[in-house]
Order: sequence, then structure tokens, then C-alpha cells
Amino acid sequence: MIIKNKINVGFLLILMTAFISGLSIFLNKFGVAISDPYLFAGLKNSLAALFLVGLVLLSKRLAIKKITKKYWLLLILVGLLGGAIPFLLFFKGLSLTLAVKAGFIHKSMFLIITMLSVLFLKNKPSKFVWLGVTALLCGNILFLNIKPQALNIGDGLIFISVLLWSVEILLSKRLLSDLPVSIVAGARMFFGSIFIWIFLFITGQATLVSGLNWEQWGWVGLTSLLLIGYIVTFYSGLRLVSAVEATSVLALGAPITALLTMIFLDNSLSISAVMGIILMVFGLAVVYKLQGVKLLPWRLLKNR
Repeated sequence: MIIKNKINVGFLLILMTAFISGLSIFLNKFGVAISDPYLFAGLKNSLAALFLVGLVLLSKRLAIKKITKKYWLLLILVGLLGGAIPFLLFFKGLSLTLAVKAGFIHKSMFLIITMLSVLFLKNKPSKFVWLGVTALLCGNILFLNIKPQALNIGDGLIFISVLLWSVEILLSKRLLSDLPVSIVAGARMFFGSIFIWIFLFITGQATLVSGLNWEQWGWVGLTSLLLIGYIVTFYSGLRLVSAVEATSVLALGAPITALLTMIFLDNSLSISAVMGIILMVFGLAVVYKLQGVKLLPWRLLKNR
């Protein structure tokens, strides 16, 4: 019962992450369009890092003193692979492509993590897990009407960022078994922000911060709040469920981005989109049913 309760809580946390992520990518597209994408990434990550580091200092000072040199090196690596390089690539890519496509590529992370788990962690998902993962992927393709010939360099940059995030998530999952969520998440953003600002100073783009207007600062502030929500809910959930399960639920973020695009940019819901929704719900149900998770909200509340 305790294990099932942990899975249920983890599921709810990642579900919250999916909604935050879907909204975030939609809004980030507007924010990055009126600012330098690298500077935009550096500023929003830095604000998130300040909040998370403050949280760590208030609640985990003793835990910080117990961290060994080995774990510090791994946390720095998490910052580089999760909080720096992929953010620079993602926001540059986002400035060159559609938010809907960016959301799809980002949410295909569950497939990459499943494959990496097989190759490097020697995990062997059952055929039912592969069925669920395939259904999620096909559902996203149908819902978003993704066409390979429509991909561009921006999509390629986002895909590389997703590869790096996938490696970082597997590493973070390992660290979360020994370290508090706040320290892993805080280190990711703190060290990541340092690497980003090193890049900005080297390329001479750090000086652009003085030219930002109030509208640009507003987008930075809004997206930073969403980033904090994303990090807190995702890493808290990742501690309780597997990386494959966590990123499978995150796949719901792509259709959320698409729905927001349809609502605010006057697009209609096609038959293929409806079929995609059905496939995604089926795929998610398969993945989580195998872990004994009750997907109905009232059952989740009952089990807590």
C-alpha cells in the first residue's frame, strides 16, 4: 500500500508538471520572440536558481555539509547536462520553429529514456510497456499532425537538447535515491545558470541585459515562475516513480501546448487530433496500470 501511495503521489506531481510544461512552452514562444533566446534562457534560469538555492539554504544546510566530492561532481554534471547546454539549444530552437513542434519533440523524451534504460541500465520493459510507449508516440504524432518533411534546424536543436535532458534525468533519478529533491533540483539550476552566464560573457551577449524593456522583463518573470513550478513538481515526482513513467506522463504536455495554440490562435480540432487523444490516454493507462496506479481521480484520493 505504501508503494502504491508513493506511485500515486508521484503520478499526480508529474501530471501537474505536464500541465505546467504545456503552458510554459506555449508562453515561452512569445517570450523568446521578443528577446535574445540565449539571454532569455540565462535570465529565467537564474531567477529559478535563486529561488531554489534559497530554499536549500533555508531547509537543507546540514545536508549540504554531508555531500561528498563525488556527489558534488555529479551535481555539477547535472547542471551542465540539464540546466545549461540543453536550455541554450532549446530556446534557440524554439525561436526557429513552432511551439507545437517543440512541444512534441520535448515530450518524446519518454521514448529516448526508455531506449537509454534498455541500453545502459539493462532494464527490460515488458511488451506492454512498449505498447504503451508506442501508443503515446503515435498519439502525439496524430494529435499534432507532425510531418517529417516539415522539420527544420530549430527542431534539430531541440532534439539534441532532449537527448541531453534524457541523460540528465536518468542521472538525477540515481542521485535522488541519496540526496534531497531540493538539492538535486537546486544544483541543476544553480550550476546550469553559471555555465550559461559563462557562455553569455564569452559571446558578448551578457551586455544585452541592460537593453531589456519592461515587457521583456515581464516575460522573463512569468516564465521563471513556471520553470520553478516545473522543477519542483517534476523532481519531487521523479523521486517516487521511474524515469520512464515520469516522462510518459510528461507527454501530455505536448497536446496541452497544441490545445492552447488552437484556442488562442484560432485553430480547429481535427479527426486525427481526436484519434491522437484516444491513443495517448490508452498508452498512459497501459504504462501506469502495470504499476498498479488507479488513474481515476477519486481512487487516487482514496489511496492517499
